[in-house]
Amino acid sequence: MLKKIKKIPFKDRVAYCLNPTGRRLYEIISSKQTNLCLSVDVTNSKLLLNMADQVGTEICLLKTHIDILSDFNTDFIIQLKALAKKHSFLLFEDRKFADIGNTVKQQYAGGLYRIAEWADISNAHTVPGPGIIQALQTVGLEKQRGLLLLAEMSSIGSLAQGGYTQASINMAKDYPEFVIGFIAQRQLTENPGLVHMTPGVHWRNAGDQLGQHYISLEQAIIKNRTDIIIVGRGIYQEKDPLAAATLYRKSAWEAYLSCC
Repeated sequence: MLKKIKKIPFKDRVAYCLNPTGRRLYEIISSKQTNLCLSVDVTNSKLLLNMADQVGTEICLLKTHIDILSDFNTDFIIQLKALAKKHSFLLFEDRKFADIGNTVKQQYAGGLYRIAEWADISNAHTVPGPGIIQALQTVGLEKQRGLLLLAEMSSIGSLAQGGYTQASINMAKDYPEFVIGFIAQRQLTENPGLVHMTPGVHWRNAGDQLGQHYISLEQAIIKNRTDIIIVGRGIYQEKDPLAAATLYRKSAWEAYLSCC
């Protein structure tokens, strides 16, 4: 259990990060005063683009599941990158790579989605061992991409805990130029160069009927000492997504400042 030390402001954490995407993320968070990541799990590209444009001012990251889009095409990626530039946020493809090195290298670099060409950040399970990081790094490092390790998950009954989580922390230490942090439910390390992003954050502390478990942003940031909250349905399913995003952004930012 980590002791609750004071957090370092994001602008000062830039110096501790060896990855250019990680540094850029901290700079965006600091300049926009937002530690909110929006997860838009919709199946229509127009809906996704509209949501990104509508709430882009409030977020530091937009998280996608590109393979659930029913109408994916290369023009969509062009438009998505333009919105990211317009509103100054990074693109995070929640691919959750989880195979042997040779396979994930091809999944990352090629295929239909060519993830490494447009996603600033992606993520991976560490079940296959360090080879998965090595393989992704051969593709992503030269493109100045960043990788998150799935150290913990928000679903009920997740096996990502204990020894698995500790192994993920140890792997991150071995690849500081490519691994920028963790998907986790709490702060796992005191290294300010590594970011902690927490999914499953929602005002209503309940869940869904498929194993998702929600926590409040206060629990995520103040109690569990995480850095970035990932909010999906709590924003894009609201009647006024921009108002909801603004409320999450302001509350999450104030919560982080209270820890500094």
